[in-house]
Amino acid sequence: MKTLLRSALATFLLATLLQFGFGSPAFATAPGIPTTSAAKTQLSGLTVAAWTHTTTYDRDLFPTWDTISGTCNTRETVLKRDGTNVVVSSACAATSGSWYSPYDGATWTAASDVDIDHMVPLKNAWISGAWGWTTAKRESFANDLTNPQLWAVTDNVNQSKSDQSPDSWKPPLSGYYCTYAKAWVRVKYVWALTVTSAEKTALTSMLGTC
Repeated sequence: MKTLLRSALATFLLATLLQFGFGSPAFATAPGIPTTSAAKTQLSGLTVAAWTHTTTYDRDLFPTWDTISGTCNTRETVLKRDGTNVVVSSACAATSGSWYSPYDGATWTAASDVDIDHMVPLKNAWISGAWGWTTAKRESFANDLTNPQLWAVTDNVNQSKSDQSPDSWKPPLSGYYCTYAKAWVRVKYVWALTVTSAEKTALTSMLGTC
């Protein structure tokens, strides 16, 4: 309940600021987000196809989280990348810092309130082409720090998104539709995943807000 109330308040305040042109707060973000023009070109190049292998997904087919450096795994690396003044223990667990969640505009000071979202959910990847990959390739996808695939966001927002694509779920902040769509398209393009017709329509509309 506390997360829902605080997230709702933060979302309202940020949306109000954006509406009147005050801009969004500065925060770290995932790498590799394309320009709007590039995203539109990449979207047009994606294969449109229905989902397949919809009953065979298993999260264990996508190993997470890899050790990235020293004692730090992928989750801990994203927390350090996306947070502000993050302090970690010898085991690389975040002990303090703050995290701004771009999906809903909330800021958290406890890492336990933050999830690492896969921009393109693992199940969505599976049913749009990853079913044919090797386990090693799926592991690379699940731990991709090169492209805009991993995001530190409010935990219950991530849970609300679950495995949904943009035709079924969009960030609470409509002002973030543009960036969200560009990141989603980039990941699908780099990893040669398909999109459904409904997904492409939603992404086209979201890119229209840029």
